[in-house]
Amino acid sequence: MIIIEDLHKLCSNKKVKWTTHIVKRLQERGIEPSDVKNCIFNGEIIEQYPEDYPFPSCLVYGTALSGKLIHTVAGMGDGYLWVITAYFPTTEKWNDDLKTRKEI
Repeated sequence: MIIIEDLHKLCSNKKVKWTTHIVKRLQERGIEPSDVKNCIFNGEIIEQYPEDYPFPSCLVYGTALSGKLIHTVAGMGDGYLWVITAYFPTTEKWNDDLKTRKEI
């Protein structure tokens, strides 16, 4: 189970891996790496994905630097925080709190 303090520590120590895929997605969505870091430092884990491959990951609910709500999926492994994706959540898939998934 990932705890937010572990994400803080890796982020503080600049142990963050950004793949080409995530950099492209951030550009498409108008999200800066500093927004992702702000989300991690000021957010909370709302879902855990312990079976993710190659490393367990989690969904962090937080804010971008602008104050806009953001979700960041990050994994931990090999001593690094791996940023998987980040996006601005909508009520299309999330309840009004933007923390709880809508039932399908």
